[in-house]
Amino acid sequence: MAAPQEEAPATKGPKQPLYHASTQFRNWRFSFEGLAQVRGSMNEAAVAAIRRKIEADEVLHVAIAAPGSSSNLSFLSADEEVVLVKLYLTKITQLCGMFRFPEEVEATGITYLKRFYLRNTVMDWHPKNVMCASILSAAIRISDRDDRLTALFLATKTSNFPISLETYTKHIPKTVPNDVLELEFLVAQSLAFEFAVWHAHRALWGIWLDVQTLPDLPVKLDTEIYHAALAHVRASRLTDAELVFAPPQIALAAFSLAAPDIASRWLDSKNSGEHRMNPNVIEEIKTLILSQGHPPEIEAVREVDRRLKLCKNPEKVPGSKAYLAKKAEEERKAEEKRAKKADSVQKAMAGEGDPFGNELKKSHTALVDYDDDDDD
Repeated sequence: MAAPQEEAPATKGPKQPLYHASTQFRNWRFSFEGLAQVRGSMNEAAVAAIRRKIEADEVLHVAIAAPGSSSNLSFLSADEEVVLVKLYLTKITQLCGMFRFPEEVEATGITYLKRFYLRNTVMDWHPKNVMCASILSAAIRISDRDDRLTALFLATKTSNFPISLETYTKHIPKTVPNDVLELEFLVAQSLAFEFAVWHAHRALWGIWLDVQTLPDLPVKLDTEIYHAALAHVRASRLTDAELVFAPPQIALAAFSLAAPDIASRWLDSKNSGEHRMNPNVIEEIKTLILSQGHPPEIEAVREVDRRLKLCKNPEKVPGSKAYLAKKAEEERKAEEKRAKKADSVQKAMAGEGDPFGNELKKSHTALVDYDDDDDD
């Protein structure tokens, strides 16, 4: 009889970082080309849909008459949408400063707002409203008025820094609780309920602790180096860096801008056969931070916002015929649902059915009758 063959031991590949198992790595990372394609496709679809709605609506804001009038409108491009969203990314920082929210809430709210506009257009949802809901949602886990408000509210929840809705809206002019609540579910749905975010500022803190163990550093470590690097991480939030690169790469690029010699020493100590960080990628991120990590020009934003008022989805404009028609349709469907529910309850009460369910059918006779106490 032949001896059984021994199975060869399974060969293990290189150990993958935990980040690679995250939803951020799987669903929210793109190439620059892929990111442009996502935004471009969404913008084209939004323009086509809004054009049809404007054609069906006889009036948009003032009087843009007759079918075919949408051909005279200058719709926003994908790049112009990004410019407008970028302005409200800076507003999140201002709001977090006013509420004294921690770094985690600010970074999470910004990420939520960026992700929201990979699935939606500013021509449907103005970033002013979405912003607030995103921030307030980001603090528990770790309308035409303010999408950023909703994003910020969501961020307070998910970042374990809860704040009451009343307190939140009381400090924001012309905002009531319903403005935030109306959009909170929409924001969460657009994020695919994937609230966990891996941030570059956390990775930067890890690098800062690690470099203190390096021997014979060329320069003396000072906390000013860390704060300078953190400023570059914050600047990176105004770019697409987090949608393309991993948090440690962004953190190292920021640290390299603050202390290039120390960053180089640290990188040499960490590069191994299994995991190597490409210096060219770090240089690319540094260039991105320096060239785009600043607020947009106000005049450019004003022009985009002015045109947005003319090409906004009429279904989102209170008072327009498209808006009133949509509300009427929603009310009709809700009334049908209520009537259907009431009808089913009446049938149940009339004996045509039990509201708690029908009686269970008698089970089949078992092979053993446990009620039989005959010992014969």
